[in-house]
Amino acid sequence: MTDGDFGLLSPVTASPAVTALTGDRAVIAAILDVEAAWAAVLEESGLAPEGSAAVVAEAADPGHYDIAAIAERAQGGGNPVIPLLGELRARVRSLDTDGVGAAKAVHTSLTSQDVLDTALMLLAGRTVSALLVEVKGTTTALATLAAQHADTLCVGRSLTQHALPYTFGLKAAQWFNAVAAAARRLESLELPVQFGGAGGTLASGSKLTAGSSATPFTLADSLAAKLGLAPAAAPWHTSRLAVTGLGDSLASLLDAFGKIAADVVFLSRPEVGELGEPLAAGRGVSSAMPQKQNPVLSVLIRSAALQAPALTSQLHLAAATFNDERPDGAWHTEWPAQRRLLALALGAAGHLRELTEGLRVFPEAMRRNLETSGPLLLSEGVTAAVAPLLGEDGKQRLQAVVDQTLQAPASQQADTYRKLLREAVPPATLPDAELDALLDPASYLGEAAEISRRIIAAYPEFIASTKGTTRG
Repeated sequence: MTDGDFGLLSPVTASPAVTALTGDRAVIAAILDVEAAWAAVLEESGLAPEGSAAVVAEAADPGHYDIAAIAERAQGGGNPVIPLLGELRARVRSLDTDGVGAAKAVHTSLTSQDVLDTALMLLAGRTVSALLVEVKGTTTALATLAAQHADTLCVGRSLTQHALPYTFGLKAAQWFNAVAAAARRLESLELPVQFGGAGGTLASGSKLTAGSSATPFTLADSLAAKLGLAPAAAPWHTSRLAVTGLGDSLASLLDAFGKIAADVVFLSRPEVGELGEPLAAGRGVSSAMPQKQNPVLSVLIRSAALQAPALTSQLHLAAATFNDERPDGAWHTEWPAQRRLLALALGAAGHLRELTEGLRVFPEAMRRNLETSGPLLLSEGVTAAVAPLLGEDGKQRLQAVVDQTLQAPASQQADTYRKLLREAVPPATLPDAELDALLDPASYLGEAAEISRRIIAAYPEFIASTKGTTRG
């Protein structure tokens, strides 16, 4: 995104918080941070003049650079590092009033790919840190919902149809499960530093460190430590697992976000009415229909989730076509895809946190919808319990009861099933009280409560110790 791109057609990412971490200025800042950190590494290793790191750090203030001009000039060399370096060197020389020769510390032994790969890993790390703060807010809210609604009955749906009795607590726990599992995977990622020199052989680095106690590998490790990145055993110029792994993890998280949003969109339909998004002035309005309350948060989250697979595909396509020791175009296609995934994930995470922290739950509507199918929902459990009491053809007789019930109008099926079941199973075989217990939806929840408990217990790090974590 350029400074002139405010996200008008991407409302899910149209946030100052998202732009601050993923916009063009954030990219420039990351590149400059890499160059400044490298100058410090060189000076500390005795490979750059004393005092040069301070001059480079002062020059590496992104506020001094015309981002639009750098973007335009990047066409000349195919990446933004080249024109930015020209300006950085000029600024270092102008600030080097003591004549320490600070310009010698700028970009020495690096290549553009080293800097840009490392800068994008740095940008990713900063974005992921903010993203995980939002995720922890969401998972904490979902864990709370799971506990509060452990006994709230609703209907479980399969292939759009009523299937079995369920609890909203288990639904919230399963949402939690998907988000926490994807977030743990993202959190465990190592984002590595890149240092390979012009062709990935560290030839210039070897030349630089000749006669020194430093080696190209110790310099790379020092750079990683300064930037908070993972050390790399070797240059990864054409091995793009760091990029595709990040993309896959972001896409998996967005998948989990999308599932929640899809469920909320359906369950907030007026004819279902089991959930409602948090209310806010001006949100969910229609330009033509004053009565509408659109589930806008869920819509925005879904818009992000639906974009992620294609972007991840682009990363894999690039990785699979990284020809030679420096590719001719595949590398360039990574940048917008990677940054877009980061922006979408961060933007959607903020919306999802707001959605889950303020989600309105309507247990009475859940019970009403559950009772639409009535005791038919218990037919699996009834068959398992009663068929053995009826002899060898017990299962067939009970299936006939279900089949006959389904021929009745939907509004009459609950009463019809109970009546036909009572006729098929004599009270002497199954007393009324026992039949009523079998037809109580709360009696056929299996291990719903224990499943919820096990899910929440599996991810303790994703439950904040106090309600509501501080937003990053």
